Amino acid sequence: MASEELAQKLQRRLQLEETGAAVEGEAAAGRGEEAAGDEAERSCLTASAGAELSAKLCRRQDINEGAAQPRRAAVFNPYTEFKEFSRRQIKDMERMFRLYDSGRDGYIDLMELKLMMEKLGAPQTHLGLKNMIKEVDEDFDGKLSFREFLLIFHKAAAGELEEDSGLLTLAKLSEIDVSIEGVKGAKNFFEAKVQALSSASKFEAEIKAEQDERKREEEERKHRRAAFRELKSAFTQ
Repeated sequence: MASEELAQKLQRRLQLEETGAAVEGEAAAGRGEEAAGDEAERSCLTASAGAELSAKLCRRQDINEGAAQPRRAAVFNPYTEFKEFSRRQIKDMERMFRLYDSGRDGYIDLMELKLMMEKLGAPQTHLGLKNMIKEVDEDFDGKLSFREFLLIFHKAAAGELEEDSGLLTLAKLSEIDVSIEGVKGAKNFFEAKVQALSSASKFEAEIKAEQDERKREEEERKHRRAAFRELKSAFTQ
């Protein structure tokens, strides 16, 4: 009886050990598969990172060799990038841009450009409008940013636009004079004084001239208010 009970216990222990070994084997197999999966994922990521780095290096080489243009930042300073224009000219262009940017999204799309050309008295066909945008659309988004809008006047002033170009028509009809340089092109004494200064201090001089102009206008307003008060007191006495 004791021997049978002992035999049963031994058999049960053997079964437990076999079951534990099987479980351990399955766990080890699972760990092996997981490790293999991790290794495959690491290899995939490494290959992806290598391809991305290779693409960046190729683009950098193209830029250095002049075969590609570097991407421009979304924010730019028009006064430093378009130095051929005066501060007042750029402000006039900005006012015109904002006037036709009816969506207030910082862009002039095809329909807004269509309205602009109609207002200027030179309506264009749908294809003509698309070609106008395409001439200066550096980021290929199908619309004009303010920088691309300034490029129109830059190209017009540099003679880089064809005579039948819609952009040249826009520049001519915009009433923003970008073709005459120096004092001769100034419309009044204020602009003449600014444009007669040296180009090195042109930007600072224009700001100072604007400040002087605002001070003069404020002084005139004060004189007018004082004269009005004197006239009013004369009538009330």
